[in-house]
Amino acid sequence: MHTSAFTRSDTLFGILLTIFLFVKSDIKTTLIPITIFSVSSAPLCTPHRIVPVVWWIFLHLLQFDTSNQIQDVDEDAKNKPIRPLPAGRISLRHAIILRWGLVPACWIISIVHGGPVLFSSVALVLFTILYNELQAHRHWLTKNIVTAIGFASFEIGGTLIAGCDASHMDAAACLSVAISTAVFATTIHTQDFKDEEGDRLTGRMTLPIVSPRLGRASILPLLAFWSIAVSFVWQLTWAYSILLLCFSVLVGVRFLLLRNRAADQTSFLLYNVWLSAVHVLPGYWRYLQYQDPFLK
Repeated sequence: MHTSAFTRSDTLFGILLTIFLFVKSDIKTTLIPITIFSVSSAPLCTPHRIVPVVWWIFLHLLQFDTSNQIQDVDEDAKNKPIRPLPAGRISLRHAIILRWGLVPACWIISIVHGGPVLFSSVALVLFTILYNELQAHRHWLTKNIVTAIGFASFEIGGTLIAGCDASHMDAAACLSVAISTAVFATTIHTQDFKDEEGDRLTGRMTLPIVSPRLGRASILPLLAFWSIAVSFVWQLTWAYSILLLCFSVLVGVRFLLLRNRAADQTSFLLYNVWLSAVHVLPGYWRYLQYQDPFLK
C-alpha cells in the first residue's frame, strides 16, 4: 500500500495519475499523431483550436483505453503491471463505471461542436464496443479493419474541430483521412510484434502469430509504397521524398532483422515517427498552395 498522500489514488494527484496511466501507452501512438494530423489537414483555424482538439481526442482515447483495459486484467498484470487495474489504483467495478460514464461525456463535448463531430464520436464509441467488448481485436483481419476505421473517426472529429467550420471538411481533408485510413489498415500490425508474448497467452490471432514471416516481410514494401504515394499526392520535393523513403526503409529493415521485444518497441516508436511525418504532409501541401495558388 502506498504511504504517500501524493501517490494514493483517492487524492487529486492520484486520480490524475490514474487517468494518465490509462492512456500512457497511447500518447505517442494516438494522441500525438492524430493531433498532428488534425491541425495539418484541417488546416488549423486559430492556435486556440489546439486545446479543444487535444481535449476531444484525449477524452475519446480515455474512453477507448478504459474499455480495452477492463477486458484483460490478468494479461495486464503479467505484461503491463503499471496500468491502473493491475496496480490496484482503481477497482474493476469503478473502472467499468468510468468506462460507460465516459460515453455520454464524449457525446456532450462533441455536440458542442455540431452534428458531424457528434457523429464521429458515436462512431468511435460503436467501434470501441466492436473492438473490445465484441472482441474484434482477437483476429488480425478484423483488428486491422476496425482499428483503421476507428482512427478515421478520431481524425474526422479532430479535423472538424481544428478547422474554421466544424460542419465541413474540404476535399483535401477528406483525401487526407482516406489515405491515413488506408495506411493504418495496411501497416498497423507493426504494433503487434512488441505484444506477441501477451497476445499468445490470451489466444489472440494477430498477424505476427498467424504468419510472422509475412508480417515482418510486408512492412518494408508497404512503408516504401506509402512513402512514394504520399510524396506524389502531396507534391513533396525530391529531397523530402527521398528522405521519407529512406526513413521508411530503415523502419522496415529494423522490423525484418531485429526480432526481440525491445527492438520491436523501438521499431514501433520509429514507425510512429514515420507516421507523424506522413500526417503532417497535408499541412505542407496547404502551405504550398498558400505560397503559390497556381499550384492548385
